[in-house]
Amino acid sequence: MTTARLAPRALYEEVAERLRQRIFAGELAAGDWIDELRIAEQMGISRTPLREALKVLAAEGLVTMKVRRGAYVTETSPKDLADVYHLLALLETDAASAVASRASDAELAELAALHQDLETALPDTARFFALNEAFHLRLLELADNHWRLQMVQDLRKVMKLHRQHSLQKAGRPAQSLAEHRALMAALTARDAAGAAACMRVHMQGGLDAAS
Repeated sequence: MTTARLAPRALYEEVAERLRQRIFAGELAAGDWIDELRIAEQMGISRTPLREALKVLAAEGLVTMKVRRGAYVTETSPKDLADVYHLLALLETDAASAVASRASDAELAELAALHQDLETALPDTARFFALNEAFHLRLLELADNHWRLQMVQDLRKVMKLHRQHSLQKAGRPAQSLAEHRALMAALTARDAAGAAACMRVHMQGGLDAAS
């Protein structure tokens, strides 16, 4: 981890983002104790912005604060994961339906371009999952409900705690791509019900891979 000092601008947000990426990368694994003294020293900061950053991550569900024991990377149970995917399915199927019904031709072309990038991403699974996330984010933006977008962004942060497991499941990236093809076909056909159904299948596939 770099020892370069961070800029003073929005310091705790910068710290939160660095820790967030370490958690998503598995460098800080579920259940790990977060050694505040060591991390503050590595980053060249005091513990005050670090503690503010940990509060941000706790609000996102990525960190759990334990009384008199400090901060730990959140551990999620199978039920927690199923609950997250259940909510994601509800929110994103509704978004897919809205986009199929209301998006302009130009907006659908944007999604088609993102999908085409997905088609060429494998076998680079890290790039594939980054593009997959970009596709979902753009679809949610086009659905034009900022409350839904905010909720999905928070839920997806918890979902990403299990991304490494999903990446390792044989055949999942290819299966996910096939699900995206079906979703894109339904969106292009402006089939709202079909788009919602495809997104529901996609969410279930993600849950099966992460479980």
